[in-house]
Amino acid sequence: DGGSLAGGGEAFGDRSLSQGLSVLVGLGLCVTMLGLGCAVELGQLGQQLRRPVGLLLALLGQFVAMPLLAFLLALIFALDEVAAVAVLLCGCCPGGNLSNLMSVLVDGDMNLSIIMTASSTLLALFLMPLCLWIYSRHWINTAVVQLLPLGAVSLTLGSTLLPIGLGVLIRYRPPRAADLLVKISLWSLLVTLVILFILTGTMLGPDLLAHIPASVYAIAVLMPLAGYALGYGLATVFKMPPHCRRTVSLETGCQNVQLCTAILKLTFPPELIGGMYMFPLLYALFQSAEAGLFVLVYKMYGRESYKQDTLGEEEDTDISYKKLKEEEVADTSYGTVTTEEHNSIQMEPTQTAL
Repeated sequence: DGGSLAGGGEAFGDRSLSQGLSVLVGLGLCVTMLGLGCAVELGQLGQQLRRPVGLLLALLGQFVAMPLLAFLLALIFALDEVAAVAVLLCGCCPGGNLSNLMSVLVDGDMNLSIIMTASSTLLALFLMPLCLWIYSRHWINTAVVQLLPLGAVSLTLGSTLLPIGLGVLIRYRPPRAADLLVKISLWSLLVTLVILFILTGTMLGPDLLAHIPASVYAIAVLMPLAGYALGYGLATVFKMPPHCRRTVSLETGCQNVQLCTAILKLTFPPELIGGMYMFPLLYALFQSAEAGLFVLVYKMYGRESYKQDTLGEEEDTDISYKKLKEEEVADTSYGTVTTEEHNSIQMEPTQTAL
């Protein structure tokens, strides 16, 4: 028995606390989506659409691999319906902003990272409710699944388009402001999660640990780790270079936990929020810790190989450039022009050294 996460919800039934959390979660989500929009450049998006590898990887990683992984883990650990819905919801979410930051730290492909995050967010409008409907069939006879508000999920996803669009507009008007907003959105992600941890711990008090079974902790640890591995394997199948593999790995394992938290808080009855509310927070904790280990291992062991690859590319470019210059000299050394008289021009042959 995976235990129940439904307990501890009474504290979230308090009207003022519930409204305060809703405002906090809503504002945090808006700032995150605004930052995502500020990071998108339409020119790069157009290039990706002409060669949609990033779009395809986002589709396969976020809406095929991760939902299936969440479903299998819920079955393996025999979670009850409340915990299972929380895990499924997190698994069906699009990519999060954390992956963009981590991609920078592992010398990844930032264009690919941003395009995958943005495209998975847009695809989520249609695919996230579909995945939830498909994978919740196993628990269809339970009350929480019958209450699963797919329409409200779609509405919450749709509401994120406005800040994303505003961010794209800001990127093309004052670019410096866009860069600042990207940084603010990354800090807001950290600050919002810390505040939610504190408020949740305060409201649930000593009952917090009692209502989170060990199986939920195990899934919170294994799910992002397996997501990173699946993403790396997926990029390997597509024969992508190492820096792109690292990017796809992080994009697949990092979920938009703020979106997951917002959906749980804004669309489900307050009495159920107490337990379900905790899984995306735990997932955020462990996905950050594991991504941090990923970065640490890369800095210790993988950075040198990346520098050698980069140096090799530069040497190849220099050699090609030298060859081109030699060819240009050879091609133009057919003779020299001399003038003997005002109206006389004579070509004198010269020998080109080979």
